[in-house]
Formats: sequence, C-alpha cells, structure tokens
Amino acid sequence: MAEFKGWHSRGYLPHFDSPETIQFVTFRLADSLPRQAIERIRMQSDVLQHLDHELDAGLGACWLSQSEIASLVEKALFHFDEQQYRLLGWCLMPNHVHVVIEMLGDHSLTKVVWSWKSFTAKQANTALRRSGTFWDVDYFDRYMRNEEHLFLTIEYVEQNPVKAGLCSTPAEWSWSSARFREV
Repeated sequence: MAEFKGWHSRGYLPHFDSPETIQFVTFRLADSLPRQAIERIRMQSDVLQHLDHELDAGLGACWLSQSEIASLVEKALFHFDEQQYRLLGWCLMPNHVHVVIEMLGDHSLTKVVWSWKSFTAKQANTALRRSGTFWDVDYFDRYMRNEEHLFLTIEYVEQNPVKAGLCSTPAEWSWSSARFREV
C-alpha cells in the first residue's frame, strides 16, 4: 500500500499526493532554466506565467527535441497507463513535460513521477552517451478542482507547442495527446 503524503514539500515546491486525484504535472530538464532565469522568475508577481514563458523559450540542451529521447519518455508515460494511473493529456516540449494524470488505486503521484524521471534519465543518458543529472530535482503539480479546470488544463497542455511557435495546430505536434484527439 502506498504512503500518501497529502500536502508536502522537499524544501522546493509544495506537492499534493492523494489517491484518486487528477493532477497536472510539469517536470523539466535540469538545464532548462539557468540560475539567472530562476532569479528573474522569483521577482515576478505571477511566477507560474513567467516560469511557463521561460520554459517555452527553449533554453538548455533541449534533449526532448530529439525523437529518440522524446520517444523513450513518451513510452515511459504509457507504460503504467490504466494500471497505476490514467493519462488524460500530455505534451513533451523540447525541455519540459506536461502531464494530466488521474491516479488509480493506492498509487502515489510522488512515486510515479520519480519512476518516470529515474527510468528515463538512465535511458536518455545512455542514448546521449552522457552522465550526470538529466531532470531537475523537483516537479510542479496542481490538482484539478472541477471539470472546467480539467478541460482548460488539458487544452493548455495540448496548445503549448502552438503557443511556443513549434507548430500551427496541436495535432501537428508528434509528442502530445492532441494527435490522438483531432481527426
């Protein structure tokens, strides 16, 4: 049985870990935000909007823009879909990942995100012939308050590559749930 922590923090961001909860999760590559960008973001009143803007600028090595790396990360997201969680929406950007996920049974969000990051870091570092930190140590999560919040969040996730100027429509982006929705 999983240990649910409710509201908790490891000294970075607050997290909410609870069974049967729908969450919006963002995790990013370790080099996606230089120290100067983080300091700039902390000085802003709307931290999340500025964080989003900085991530969409495509800073860092952007390893997720390589098909081989994006594919292994997407496969990891699919691996326990419908067993530990239900993927409701996702998008792999060049330097970060957005996931909308419904936790199932007694599985912990903290452990699921850790398993994605741990497995894919090892695989990606091998593929890239590198060592060292791949993902940033923390992740951002927000639970869905209601159906409208869920709908708007999935729309945001799938529109992210369009907003960042990477494609014209969400369905054109190869690494997103939008390609399965639009016919």
